[in-house]
Amino acid sequence: MQINFSIGKRKYYTRFTFSISRLMIKLLKSKFYVVHPGQKGIKNKTSFLITQQNLYKMTETFLHYLWKFRLIRNELITTDGDVLKIIQPGIINTDAGPDFFDARVRINNTLWAGNIEIHICASDWLKHGHQYDDNYNNIILHVVYKNDKCIFRKDGEKMPTLEIKGKFDENLFFHYNNFMKNRLWVPCAKLLHNFDLNNILSWIDKLLLKRLDQKASVIERSLVLNNFDWEQTFYQYLAFNFGFKLNNHAFELLARSLPFQYIIKHQNNLIQLEALLFGQAGFLEQDYQDEYPNLLSKEYKYLKQRYSLLPIDHHLWNFLRLRPSNFPTVRIAQFAYLIKKSGKIFSKVIHISDKKELYDIFEVACSVYWKTHYIFDKSSVEQSKKLGRDAINLLIINTVVPFFHVYGQINDNPDYIERTIAFLNDLPPENNSIILKWSSFGIKARSAHQSQALLQLKKEFCNSKKCLECEIGNFVLEDMASRK
Repeated sequence: MQINFSIGKRKYYTRFTFSISRLMIKLLKSKFYVVHPGQKGIKNKTSFLITQQNLYKMTETFLHYLWKFRLIRNELITTDGDVLKIIQPGIINTDAGPDFFDARVRINNTLWAGNIEIHICASDWLKHGHQYDDNYNNIILHVVYKNDKCIFRKDGEKMPTLEIKGKFDENLFFHYNNFMKNRLWVPCAKLLHNFDLNNILSWIDKLLLKRLDQKASVIERSLVLNNFDWEQTFYQYLAFNFGFKLNNHAFELLARSLPFQYIIKHQNNLIQLEALLFGQAGFLEQDYQDEYPNLLSKEYKYLKQRYSLLPIDHHLWNFLRLRPSNFPTVRIAQFAYLIKKSGKIFSKVIHISDKKELYDIFEVACSVYWKTHYIFDKSSVEQSKKLGRDAINLLIINTVVPFFHVYGQINDNPDYIERTIAFLNDLPPENNSIILKWSSFGIKARSAHQSQALLQLKKEFCNSKKCLECEIGNFVLEDMASRK
């Protein structure tokens, strides 16, 4: 609907929506007052923010944030009129059960220790069925935005309740909702220039270990499925990363269809290695004019029958939007050459502490045929088609480093974990679209350590808008709220 209004002698009109950008509406004495952002003489900013808050929906996530960081104003009084002091907000619980464990609060002169439950409305306690759950018997304080219902414990005792509506800086909630609504690449993109780069990088460095732990968990599950065969598991992950994004899935299926115990038997015969890999990749199911693919096809037919192999569908491979040097046919040829050169790769890399030694292992080219071909039956200008330094760095970052980390964890050897960090500090940052975008905001990674952390920041916090759990988001909100 359209609203007409005036300020002084100037007339305005606007369409009323739930997203108000250039106008501020104050709800006062049941009447709407519209104030232009540039108009002077606004005495009560809080009334505007409270009205804006009513246009948004309060979230438990925001209430958790207020409690965790002690952003609720002092001199608190419970709904029964008791004096409350927060001694220790406790530890946030990310699983089922009360929201915060091991909290400490003083109610009048009594110190209470236990758990905290937080709801938007007190009646949510009943809606969630907590009155029937023994896990909520030791709640020492019920923190709510709105106290719309008296809550009692199972024994009939009234639950101490703190209503926090009006007891925190309303600016925080207003700016938080702006973060949730905007569609920027990261919610705080326009404000990043206000930050000290060193402070940002020092915090995101903490995200690296979490990223490594997540990768380690995936590797551990594969190890279990492979009966803790490190070579087989490393071979599968190396193949996956040889797909370099667009062909990850196809390369992984290829490695799973061709067990390492079979392919390692042919380490000394490059033709047989290529026959197994190209055959299982589905590229030898058709007729060719060139002698070389026909030779591979003949070899593969024998090996396929010997090992009872089933190839994957060659349509799984992606050639579109790839430079010829990144074609999956070239990558498969390089992968075959790597196995011929190094055999049991895991056994070699796991004992390496020098980056140059890793480079020596992964610096491979292709067989003679591929020097003049990118695909079968189509010749090209001769090139060695060596695996590039950027590609090697990615293989080390995404395969070798995570295996160092999980190997150190399983064997309780911190030296490997320290080696993980050392390698990442010594390797250059990735050059993908996400890292380039961070760089455009002035946040330039100086090493793979920092670029991996930035990737984790974008994935875990920015994409899901977990601004309240992000130290950068916390700083932005508090800084904006303080300016009012």
